[in-house]
Amino acid sequence: MKILIDTNILLDFIIGREPFYENADKILSLCVNKKAEGYLAAHSVTNLYYIIRKYFQNNECREIIKNLLDFLDVIEIDKNKILESLNDNTFKDFEDRLQVECAKSLNIDYLITRDLKDYTNSKIECVAPEDFLNRLA
Repeated sequence: MKILIDTNILLDFIIGREPFYENADKILSLCVNKKAEGYLAAHSVTNLYYIIRKYFQNNECREIIKNLLDFLDVIEIDKNKILESLNDNTFKDFEDRLQVECAKSLNIDYLITRDLKDYTNSKIECVAPEDFLNRLA
Protein backbone atom coordinates (compact mmCIF):
# COMPACT_ATOMS: atom_id res chain seq x y z
CA MET A 1 0.00 0.00 0.00
CA LYS A 2 1.32 3.43 -1.00
CA ILE A 3 0.54 6.46 1.13
CA LEU A 4 1.36 10.12 0.62
CA ILE A 5 1.69 11.85 3.96
CA ASP A 6 0.62 15.48 3.99
CA THR A 7 2.87 18.07 5.59
CA ASN A 8 0.49 18.62 8.49
CA ILE A 9 0.83 14.98 9.58
CA LEU A 10 4.61 15.18 9.43
CA LEU A 11 4.53 18.36 11.51
CA ASP A 12 2.28 16.66 14.06
CA PHE A 13 4.98 14.06 14.49
CA ILE A 14 8.05 16.30 14.40
CA ILE A 15 6.87 18.97 16.80
CA GLY A 16 4.70 16.67 18.88
CA ARG A 17 1.42 18.48 18.28
CA GLU A 18 -1.31 17.19 20.54
CA PRO A 19 -3.74 15.59 20.24
CA PHE A 20 -2.46 14.57 16.79
CA TYR A 21 0.99 13.17 17.61
CA GLU A 22 -0.10 9.61 18.42
CA ASN A 23 -1.80 8.98 15.06
CA ALA A 24 1.10 10.58 13.17
CA ASP A 25 3.51 8.32 15.05
CA LYS A 26 1.46 5.22 14.19
CA ILE A 27 1.35 6.15 10.51
CA LEU A 28 5.08 6.78 10.31
CA SER A 29 5.73 3.54 12.20
CA LEU A 30 3.89 1.68 9.44
CA CYS A 31 6.40 3.14 6.99
CA VAL A 32 9.40 2.41 9.19
CA ASN A 33 8.24 -1.20 9.57
CA LYS A 34 7.55 -1.48 5.82
CA LYS A 35 3.85 -2.19 6.29
CA ALA A 36 3.18 0.77 4.00
CA GLU A 37 5.24 2.57 1.37
CA GLY A 38 5.43 6.12 2.64
CA TYR A 39 5.92 9.16 0.43
CA LEU A 40 6.06 12.89 0.71
CA ALA A 41 5.97 15.42 -2.09
CA ALA A 42 9.21 17.28 -2.81
CA HIS A 43 7.68 20.64 -1.90
CA SER A 44 6.80 19.25 1.54
CA VAL A 45 10.50 19.05 2.35
CA THR A 46 11.02 22.78 1.94
CA ASN A 47 7.76 23.55 3.73
CA LEU A 48 8.78 21.33 6.63
CA TYR A 49 12.17 22.91 6.92
CA TYR A 50 10.71 26.41 6.86
CA ILE A 51 8.24 25.62 9.65
CA ILE A 52 10.40 23.49 11.95
CA ARG A 53 13.25 25.98 11.98
CA LYS A 54 11.06 27.93 14.41
CA TYR A 55 11.38 25.02 16.85
CA PHE A 56 14.86 23.62 16.19
CA GLN A 57 18.37 24.74 15.31
CA ASN A 58 19.51 24.53 11.68
CA ASN A 59 21.54 21.35 12.17
CA GLU A 60 18.64 19.70 14.03
CA CYS A 61 16.23 20.56 11.18
CA ARG A 62 18.56 18.96 8.69
CA GLU A 63 18.89 15.81 10.79
CA ILE A 64 15.13 15.54 11.30
CA ILE A 65 14.50 15.69 7.57
CA LYS A 66 17.33 13.27 6.79
CA ASN A 67 15.85 10.85 9.33
CA LEU A 68 12.44 11.07 7.65
CA LEU A 69 14.06 10.29 4.32
CA ASP A 70 15.43 7.06 5.78
CA PHE A 71 11.92 5.59 5.50
CA LEU A 72 9.94 7.97 3.26
CA ASP A 73 10.49 8.42 -0.46
CA VAL A 74 10.15 11.77 -2.19
CA ILE A 75 7.84 12.29 -5.14
CA GLU A 76 9.48 14.62 -7.62
CA ILE A 77 7.81 17.72 -8.94
CA ASP A 78 8.23 18.57 -12.58
CA LYS A 79 6.85 21.05 -15.07
CA ASN A 80 3.92 18.83 -16.03
CA LYS A 81 2.78 18.39 -12.42
CA ILE A 82 3.02 22.13 -11.86
CA LEU A 83 1.08 22.95 -15.03
CA GLU A 84 -1.62 20.37 -14.27
CA SER A 85 -2.01 21.89 -10.82
CA LEU A 86 -2.05 25.46 -12.06
CA ASN A 87 -4.65 24.64 -14.71
CA ASP A 88 -7.08 23.09 -12.23
CA ASN A 89 -9.29 25.80 -10.76
CA THR A 90 -11.32 23.38 -8.63
CA PHE A 91 -8.74 23.64 -5.83
CA LYS A 92 -8.37 26.86 -3.89
CA ASP A 93 -4.92 25.93 -2.60
CA PHE A 94 -2.23 25.34 -5.23
CA GLU A 95 -0.06 23.39 -2.80
CA ASP A 96 -2.87 20.94 -2.06
CA ARG A 97 -3.51 20.45 -5.77
CA LEU A 98 0.18 19.79 -6.28
CA GLN A 99 0.01 17.12 -3.55
CA VAL A 100 -2.75 15.40 -5.52
CA GLU A 101 -0.76 15.58 -8.73
CA CYS A 102 2.21 13.98 -6.99
CA ALA A 103 -0.04 11.25 -5.59
CA LYS A 104 -1.53 10.56 -9.03
CA SER A 105 1.93 10.14 -10.56
CA LEU A 106 2.66 7.09 -8.40
CA ASN A 107 -0.85 5.67 -8.09
CA ILE A 108 -0.89 6.42 -4.38
CA ASP A 109 -3.63 4.53 -2.52
CA TYR A 110 -4.26 7.15 0.15
CA LEU A 111 -3.31 10.75 0.74
CA ILE A 112 -3.35 11.17 4.51
CA THR A 113 -4.20 14.65 5.74
CA ARG A 114 -6.04 16.46 8.49
CA ASP A 115 -7.24 19.06 5.97
CA LEU A 116 -9.87 16.97 4.19
CA LYS A 117 -12.00 20.01 3.33
CA ASP A 118 -9.18 21.20 1.06
CA TYR A 119 -9.26 17.96 -0.93
CA THR A 120 -12.95 17.60 -1.79
CA ASN A 121 -12.15 17.63 -5.52
CA SER A 122 -9.32 15.11 -5.32
CA LYS A 123 -9.17 12.14 -7.64
CA ILE A 124 -7.01 10.39 -5.02
CA GLU A 125 -8.67 9.05 -1.90
CA CYS A 126 -7.89 11.42 0.95
CA VAL A 127 -8.38 10.24 4.51
CA ALA A 128 -7.85 11.61 7.99
CA PRO A 129 -5.21 9.84 10.06
CA GLU A 130 -7.73 8.22 12.42
CA ASP A 131 -9.85 6.95 9.52
CA PHE A 132 -6.80 5.50 7.81
CA LEU A 133 -5.72 3.71 10.98
CA ASN A 134 -9.27 2.40 11.57
CA ARG A 135 -9.30 0.91 8.07
CA LEU A 136 -6.17 -1.04 8.88
CA ALA A 137 -7.52 -2.36 12.20
